[in-house]
Amino acid sequence: KLATLPASNPFEVPDEGKTEEKKSEEKTRIPVDINIDSDKDDEDIFGENTSEVKLDSDNDDPDEEEQEEEEVKIKDHPAVMRHHEDEPVPEIRPISAAEERPKLDVTQTMSTAGGAQAKVTSRTSSKGSNDDKIEEDPYTIDITVVEPHKVGDGMGAYVVYKVITKTTIPAFRKNELIVVRRFSDFLGLYEKLREKHAHYGRIVPPAPEKSLVGMTKVKMSKEESGSADFLERRRAALERYLNRTAAHPQLRMDPDFRDFLERDGELPKATNTSALSGAGVKRLLNKIGDSVEKITFKMDESDEWFEEKTQQIENLETQLRKLHTAMESLVNHRRELSLSTATFAKSAAMLGASEEHTALSRALSHLAETEEKIEQLHKEQSEQDFYIMAELLKDYLALLGAVKEALHERVKAFKNWKDAEATLTKKREVKAKLELAQKTDKISAATQEITDWVQRVEKGQRDFDSISATMRKEIARFDKARVTDFKTSVIQYLQSLMEKQQQMIKHWEHFLPEAKAIA
Repeated sequence: KLATLPASNPFEVPDEGKTEEKKSEEKTRIPVDINIDSDKDDEDIFGENTSEVKLDSDNDDPDEEEQEEEEVKIKDHPAVMRHHEDEPVPEIRPISAAEERPKLDVTQTMSTAGGAQAKVTSRTSSKGSNDDKIEEDPYTIDITVVEPHKVGDGMGAYVVYKVITKTTIPAFRKNELIVVRRFSDFLGLYEKLREKHAHYGRIVPPAPEKSLVGMTKVKMSKEESGSADFLERRRAALERYLNRTAAHPQLRMDPDFRDFLERDGELPKATNTSALSGAGVKRLLNKIGDSVEKITFKMDESDEWFEEKTQQIENLETQLRKLHTAMESLVNHRRELSLSTATFAKSAAMLGASEEHTALSRALSHLAETEEKIEQLHKEQSEQDFYIMAELLKDYLALLGAVKEALHERVKAFKNWKDAEATLTKKREVKAKLELAQKTDKISAATQEITDWVQRVEKGQRDFDSISATMRKEIARFDKARVTDFKTSVIQYLQSLMEKQQQMIKHWEHFLPEAKAIA
């Protein structure tokens, strides 16, 4: 006997003329187990010509992805529910909304949101995360300052430096440029760049400060060897200044900067760089005015990102000052240690010369030679302390001053915007009073003033938004350069320390047999 089967045989080969609904029903049906009660086990119930249809064949079925899509389509189809009670209904797993919806990356999701994109961007910027990637510079520029030498005698003397530029930037007329510049030319370049770019919120790297004491020694000294240390420090500082300026994408394309690196012969003399000139006095008065304005005007900061960055810069400046002070103390300590080691070497040499015991005299002489070598190592290490770390900290203290100056320009833009809004409010009040007093002859002029001040308010807001956007990019570039500079300098500093320590160990290991040979 056969088990009870559904009305339609699931093993029946579907005809081509059947409807789509019937085909769907047949695809979802699963064959039931057939129990055959027969005396002859090897008798074929369905005969030799029976055609077998496989529903779950791995080889004959379509692709797995297409099969899953068909299963999803029929999960709620009524044909699934029309099985016989004894037929097991296959379990169909529900598809979640996350699997049903195609996954998009963040940029695609935000771009399809339309107005929501601006909200997400604004929220992200207010939290302080800066996701703007700084584009890699495809061009290179490398500037070296070499061969400082004095020109002239007496108080009218000055020092010139050879500036060598190697670059792949197409805007420059040659790939390699060599010019000669004096110190006042560097100061004049900084003042020009600062005047043109600082009010836009750009961070202009400051030039090295003038040193009246150092230059007086250079001018009055007849030999350059007496001022070689001062000139070398200034040369290195000028080289770092030019390279930091050249690393800025806007500053290096400035006509004044390119003229400084390209123009043959002397530049026009920068007369406003002197501290006693009219421009110098004006700069001093402007600094005093800015200091008073910082005290009297407090900006109500509404952007958390700028508030956090301002506090971070203040803390960073405080810690860098402490570290710079400690580093200068370390430099002085190594110099004193070098001098003390040299004194000890001389004393050991004199003691060895007066010693009658041959082995002891020879050991003392070798000790004096070893101490002289160690004295040279201390001196070299003190120079490494100064040029690698102390000067780096000093440069970044000056750069933090430039960052704070750029932030103050943003505060000034905000103040101009709010002052314009306050003036516009007063102008509207004046117009309202004129309308109440029915002074028609003055209303037209008041209306024109209101229109002018509305434009000023709009311009003030645009300027503030523009300088805020520029400051975000500038601070991001500054942070990236700061991390790179400190990483490079710290690695170089540690390598120099390890190298000097290894050399010192070798010197002592070479002296040890002489000490053991004393009998």
